[in-house]
Amino acid sequence: MPTDTPDVLRLADIDPAELAELLAQFGLKLELCPANQPIPHSYWGKQEAGLKDNRLYARDDTPLHSVLHEACHFICLDPARRRELDTNAGSDDAEENAVCYLQILLADEVEGFGRERMFSDMDTWGYSFRLGSSRAWFEDDADDAIRWLIRHDLLDSRQLTPIQLRQA
Repeated sequence: MPTDTPDVLRLADIDPAELAELLAQFGLKLELCPANQPIPHSYWGKQEAGLKDNRLYARDDTPLHSVLHEACHFICLDPARRRELDTNAGSDDAEENAVCYLQILLADEVEGFGRERMFSDMDTWGYSFRLGSSRAWFEDDADDAIRWLIRHDLLDSRQLTPIQLRQA
């Protein structure tokens, strides 16, 4: 791994079979890609996860925050956009905020990850929030994301994540 690569948790740092089980609950199939090969359908390229249809592509060096971010795009898409999904989820700002919020919640479902490490990795990688950090945004400025997730039945008022996809 190059020395200029941020120190974040990667797919190789956890049991990918457990992550695959979590993703499968949402109808996503984790496709492991060979080292040093391009990741298919990656919007950002390099080490970032890719999406096409119900397939999430990643390598051992793919950051876990990237895997969960792309998984949450899949979860947050309406059925019509999900059917057409190829590389770019095409979300607006409100949906992007919801994706970020949901990825933090789902981090708690990944053994060895959790939201504390997600906050750290998102900040290290360069996610940008107006309050300066992912934790500050999550705790004090994410009301719009919470409302979006509740409106689309992806979160309840107690901030529990149902295991389902957006339906409409």
